[in-house]
Amino acid sequence: MVVALLSVELFLPGAQSLKDKRMVLRRLKDRLARFNVAVAEVEHQDLWQRAGLGIVTISTTAAHAEQQLAAAADEIERLEPGAVTRTSLEVLT
Repeated sequence: MVVALLSVELFLPGAQSLKDKRMVLRRLKDRLARFNVAVAEVEHQDLWQRAGLGIVTISTTAAHAEQQLAAAADEIERLEPGAVTRTSLEVLT
């Protein structure tokens, strides 16, 4: 069993309130559900234009887990172009 964690930091310049930010994050979380991953906002909950997401998956191989998280990262970039400021991938075996 392999557990993989993708940390993603986002900058959302269009968010003028926490409500705007939550709408963007809810849309991202809903779209990422089809990748069979768990998503949670783990950093910057009180800032309007910054968000830190933790995206986790469990798989039988590290390669498959990394592939799933790469697809999720690509989907975030497709939905919010230019918003990703930092990503970090950790694989636990």
